[in-house]
Amino acid sequence: MYKPPYVIAEAGCNHMGQMEIAHEMITTAAVFCKADAIKFQKRCPKELLSSEQYNAPHPNPYNSYGKTYGEHREFLEFTVEEHAQLKKWCEEAGITYASSVWDMTSAKEIASLKPDFIKIPSACNNHYEMLRWLCENYEGEMQVSFGMTTHTEEEEMVQLFERYDRAKDLVLFNCVSGYPVPFTDVCLLEIRHMQEKYKDRVKAIGFSGHHLGIAVDVAAYTLGATVIERHYTLDRTWKGTDHAASLEPDGVRKLVRNLKVVYEALKYKSEEILPIEIEQRKKLKYKKDNEETI
Repeated sequence: MYKPPYVIAEAGCNHMGQMEIAHEMITTAAVFCKADAIKFQKRCPKELLSSEQYNAPHPNPYNSYGKTYGEHREFLEFTVEEHAQLKKWCEEAGITYASSVWDMTSAKEIASLKPDFIKIPSACNNHYEMLRWLCENYEGEMQVSFGMTTHTEEEEMVQLFERYDRAKDLVLFNCVSGYPVPFTDVCLLEIRHMQEKYKDRVKAIGFSGHHLGIAVDVAAYTLGATVIERHYTLDRTWKGTDHAASLEPDGVRKLVRNLKVVYEALKYKSEEILPIEIEQRKKLKYKKDNEETI
């Protein structure tokens, strides 16, 4: 009934614009955490932001890597050539490389690398021009988060993929866009709604969490979210807005471990008395008199 869990360590921009840190994140996610994939992000700030947004100061100056928000975003960006190097490092480490794309330029650049999957974040799931281009030009799996999205918008987006005969390449993520999200706002039962409405129409249902800890992810998996994505950092105290809502390596490692053992446990008994129970039954089971009946 359950597919094995697939865990994505969302590195995002937690590399702080440094390829050396990104390389360490890849190796750690693969070897220590044993995650299935590590995902980065690709933006073209001048395409994504208005002139006013680009030149405005960062809303939290302490976390800024530039004098303006645009400069901050440029500092954190890797070129398409650097993303190609990230992909090569992932292949060497034995972990799947992927990236989110936020605009047309980024979508075209990442698609040129032919990753196994591309992620469309919640902020861009109504960027229909980009979605149409990906449907027509990218052959891999596409993942879309549903944060900040109405049920009507969700349906319109899925129908777009169906029109292009690409819905079976689509993974939908239950997501609440907050950093971090309090447990009362995680709203896990939305996964049931997504299962009822889309399970037979798309490839899979996933869960992208921005909460603290790892208990919620196990619950999401048991509700049917087989792809689990969590933000990932080497140090939650580092400079940047996403670190505080991210898991450190030991957290990702424990998440992978817990999901795997839950997967092993989610099954019916193969027989009424399991082999492991036989000896205990002989020793402990109350031996009723032959004449005794209920």
